[in-house]
Amino acid sequence: FFGIVLAYASKKFAVEVDERVTEVRTALPGANCGGCGFAGCDALADAIVKGEAALNACPVGGAPLAQKIAEIMGQVAEDKEKEVARVICNGDCNSAKDKYEFFGIEDCKAAAMMVGGGQKQCAQGCLGLGTCVRVCPFDAIHVVNGVAIVDEEKCTACKKCIVACPKNVIELIPVSKEVRVLCKNSEKGKATMDACKVGCIACQKCVKACNFDAIHVDNNLAKIDYSKCVNCMMCAEVCPTKAIYANFANRKKANIDQETCIGCTICK
Repeated sequence: FFGIVLAYASKKFAVEVDERVTEVRTALPGANCGGCGFAGCDALADAIVKGEAALNACPVGGAPLAQKIAEIMGQVAEDKEKEVARVICNGDCNSAKDKYEFFGIEDCKAAAMMVGGGQKQCAQGCLGLGTCVRVCPFDAIHVVNGVAIVDEEKCTACKKCIVACPKNVIELIPVSKEVRVLCKNSEKGKATMDACKVGCIACQKCVKACNFDAIHVDNNLAKIDYSKCVNCMMCAEVCPTKAIYANFANRKKANIDQETCIGCTICK
């Protein structure tokens, strides 16, 4: 009797669920990392079906997942280049100076709360105590010689390391961009160099070398406009302190129109 009552109640009071929610949820990776801005994959699936989230909202699955969800929803997925986290600091143990020797809790937030914001002389530098490492669910970031390094093959742009970093030195950058200014120190040149040998001194050489207006100095710090950067890497080539990193192995070469070239060699 009770079984009949329960069966009747389950049908009578059942909450209708859009079948697409189940299909989208099945397609999602199940990482529940929160990188999409929702509480987890269940919440994201519900939001996508309701139109409250983009088809490509999941940073873990990337473009292939967005395409699969688009097919479920009967829509067209917007192309979006994959982004990865990058640590905007190169001040390792060999380059950056310390104000004092740190013996406290191995945690960047704890160190940042101490006098002077941590042991490093650069107030904006990576403290290298591994808070970001511990929050990453994909083992995509590690501390090497006193500074955090991101494994771009494993990074899913979940943003957990960005939220955890008390120094705000981690940013999302398009994966195709092979050039980056690895410095956040906005002090003037001498003060920057006193703290770190590989800091940006705002010398403007990178600005003059760029033919695409893709880099400018703002508040004593060079910044790249990735919407204009073409990976020519001239800025990294002329940087006197090597504050600008470039993967020269993937350098983009200019296409020369042989019919109009007059052999002036200025481009060289």
